[in-house]
Amino acid sequence: MNKKLKLLSLAASIALSLSSASALAAGKYGPGASDKEVKVGNMVPYSGGASAYGNIGKAISAYFKGINEAGGINGRQINFISLDDSYSPPKTVEQARKLVEQEEVLFLSATLGTPPNSAIHKYMNQKKVPHLFVNTGAHKWGDPKNFPWTMGLQPDYQTEGKIYASHILKNNPNAKIAILYQNDDYGKDYLKGMEDGLGDKKGMIVAKASYETTDPTVSNQMVTLKSSGADTFFNVTTPKWAAQAIKIAAELGWKPTHYLNSVSSSVGSVMVPAGAENGIGIISSNYFKDPADPVWANDKGFLEYKAWLEKNMPGANIVEGFYVSGYIHAAATAQVIRQAGDDLTRANIMKQAANLKNFENGMLLPGIKLNTSATDFYPVENKQLMKWNGKSWEMFGEIYGPK
Repeated sequence: MNKKLKLLSLAASIALSLSSASALAAGKYGPGASDKEVKVGNMVPYSGGASAYGNIGKAISAYFKGINEAGGINGRQINFISLDDSYSPPKTVEQARKLVEQEEVLFLSATLGTPPNSAIHKYMNQKKVPHLFVNTGAHKWGDPKNFPWTMGLQPDYQTEGKIYASHILKNNPNAKIAILYQNDDYGKDYLKGMEDGLGDKKGMIVAKASYETTDPTVSNQMVTLKSSGADTFFNVTTPKWAAQAIKIAAELGWKPTHYLNSVSSSVGSVMVPAGAENGIGIISSNYFKDPADPVWANDKGFLEYKAWLEKNMPGANIVEGFYVSGYIHAAATAQVIRQAGDDLTRANIMKQAANLKNFENGMLLPGIKLNTSATDFYPVENKQLMKWNGKSWEMFGEIYGPK
């Protein structure tokens, strides 16, 4: 009898071991993940005043479509669900709830805009759903202590503002600065960066004017700023209003040294609509290669990107910088899923996002790589200045940021 019980016990142990091994082989899954697919949620404005950013979502969708056609990641298809939130925070909240509670995505990635993401910041962390590679440079996306489920990607706006301030102090220490900014966290982050960068010289700022995303035009603000006598203009606007500001400055005959925030440096969505010649001399910055710059014509990374675009987005305008942004965000997202292997839980996705080591993408500027850790949620911290020549952006000077 004892022998029989021992045999039964041994059989049970073997069965349990086999069951455990089978479960391990099958992987660990959170909501939105299985042995066949991984659901990833996203929100961008495909409509409304900020709809130019919709091209980012289109590029990310095309990236995962191409990956799926090639067999997916670790044998799984990526179900990328991208919804329109019109750059409207209330709509963002609605769409985030739909993605998390109805679609049950594993995580969100590359959701766009400071006001929209601010509206779901606490919600995503309360739900413990990874809120990855937020497509805005607000400083608050790198706060793992208080918001461990949210991470940015691009250099933060305050750092960018400081870079412009440094350039102004070096090249025109007696400048009179006028600033146009969007009246929200995004605009105020840039403003703080500029003021912090000027330090005890922030009295150089002689005029400020804000606008709301519901404003049809920034004409009045531009007239006010010109009348201040400023010889330097810091343009902190999203694409629609950036193009307006550049064009209006030309119509007013105002020719200050013009600094344009990088989020609106798109050739196809801003510089061309503004009148390419109207922007000559404008200074901005970037962390990725401008696809319109002939300097990259024979660059390996650019040629790979060009081939990818032609295959996955036939007919797309090669000079559109927002496609590059989508390409980089999608590549980083894919890398996290790849690193996660068969442990596709939300906790492990976040762990892998915080464990990027010198991740490279062919469209990042030379020397710029993505690095993160449990205490560093800023994947990219470097930028280089560039100047508009009427046809493309020309990089100049050193790369700013940690070496």
